[in-house]
Amino acid sequence: MREFLEFIIRELIEFPDDMVLTEIPNGRTITFKLQLRRGDVGRVIGRSGQTIHAIRALLASSAARHGQRALLEIVE
Repeated sequence: MREFLEFIIRELIEFPDDMVLTEIPNGRTITFKLQLRRGDVGRVIGRSGQTIHAIRALLASSAARHGQRALLEIVE
């Protein structure tokens, strides 16, 4: 899941080398914390939050296939 998430986000942002993705497991739930440059946050969120909503839906689907639950948080 982590590699999948990194691939999607790296393709969207302007400065992929500055991206920090932290994985925090907690039982059957995995929380991913994403740190980006301020300008890249808007690219990931998208217009009216459509892009982040789609990324979270893909992540939830991928996690469900592994019998887990996954959350994505953007940390500023």
